[in-house]
Amino acid sequence: MLIVDPDSVISSAYSEIASGMGHDVSEVQDVESARKWIAVHPIDVMILNIPYGGAPAIGFAKELKSSNPEIDLIALASTTTVSFAVEAMRFGALDYLLKPFGVDEFVQVLDRMVSRRIDRKEIRNIRRHLETTCDDGCLLTRSGCMQNLVRMLPKVANSSFPALILGESGTGKELLAKKIHETGPRAQNQFLAVDCGALTPTLIESELFGHEKGAYTGASASKKGLLASACGGTVFLDEIAELPLELQTRLLRVLQEKEVRPIGSTRAIPVDARILAATNRDISAMVSHGTFRKDLYYRLNVVCLKIPPLRDRKDDIPFLIAHFLEQNSRNRGQRSRFSLSDGCLRAMMLHDWPGNIRELENAVNRACTLTDGSEISLGDLPTSIKAIELSAAFQRQKEYSSKHPESLGDRSLAAVERKAIIETLEAVNGDRVKAAKLLGIGKTTLYRKLKEYGDSYPKS
Repeated sequence: MLIVDPDSVISSAYSEIASGMGHDVSEVQDVESARKWIAVHPIDVMILNIPYGGAPAIGFAKELKSSNPEIDLIALASTTTVSFAVEAMRFGALDYLLKPFGVDEFVQVLDRMVSRRIDRKEIRNIRRHLETTCDDGCLLTRSGCMQNLVRMLPKVANSSFPALILGESGTGKELLAKKIHETGPRAQNQFLAVDCGALTPTLIESELFGHEKGAYTGASASKKGLLASACGGTVFLDEIAELPLELQTRLLRVLQEKEVRPIGSTRAIPVDARILAATNRDISAMVSHGTFRKDLYYRLNVVCLKIPPLRDRKDDIPFLIAHFLEQNSRNRGQRSRFSLSDGCLRAMMLHDWPGNIRELENAVNRACTLTDGSEISLGDLPTSIKAIELSAAFQRQKEYSSKHPESLGDRSLAAVERKAIIETLEAVNGDRVKAAKLLGIGKTTLYRKLKEYGDSYPKS
């Protein structure tokens, strides 16, 4: 940190406070000395005094931000030079202090500066991860919980025992099952998947076990089931918890006897397929309640792989975004990849992604479709995600404007507040409870403010 102030006594006082906060501080008395200093010594922050007739200092501020945009600038001014301080902010100063100011105020400004620098550093780190591409988005990870799972995969893949994959909807359970199949000795044979919750019991039974011609109404020809068809391959039973109890019994027999009897047949067919099963439900609780067979649960649960939800592995979001951006660019035949604005990136990192990877993929695909250019902006995101950054921006604006009312120009704080409330309500389709939560205000306060503004939204 470099302090530029002709008053050495005051400058030393600033320096002592900043040093006490852990900053490495140097002092010079004028702009020319500052120029010479930064030509030799790299700095992160400059605290610049704006004297009366502050045009030279303003010129230096422009020059500094043009040649060293990463240096954060804090302007110091007296009440007679406040207009110069405001102008300095237009050319890149992050904040300013009016002399005389107290220690607490100075500390708060430095704390805000540190917070902004950390935020920018995080954004830069995220952007570095966005440069990473991988064809396997599900398993591209930095999070410890996912890395433990990835380390287990070679052993699981080389086993012939069944495996149970648990995880919320959209976490990539089928992708993981395919990875197990492709990594193991059965990779050259078929990977067959069936959603046990998408078909009626009769159709699931036929799909899994097969049937003979005339076994039931509509069975006009014999059919070989998936369990017999996947000879030497893998059968993935998605949403296994939805399988009716009577079919659970039949599946248990297949796992025990290694053979299957098609519907309407008297002969058994040998089965040489590895079974992988998955569910988003609490299957152990279902066993306790008697809605899932305990013996089948133990047969399937030889190895249990639990995929954590995306909200618990947010370090992986940049990698996944990069993967989906790359896919979209390839699909469109673009040489350059889509990029994200900072506001867009912040919103996506703050969102909890209840739909997990599937929701993230849909959001990226939607944004790539709607954007006018190659950079995706906040407005291209779904409303539920966009509202998060709108409310965060409102809080930042409110905090700053209350301290620096002159920064509002011709607008009032109420006008800024009104705009933020309306934009947030529009982003959440008029849901007042959600809007109030995002804006950090009570529902009653939101109703009162809407009444003051005369704006009408449907009650949620």
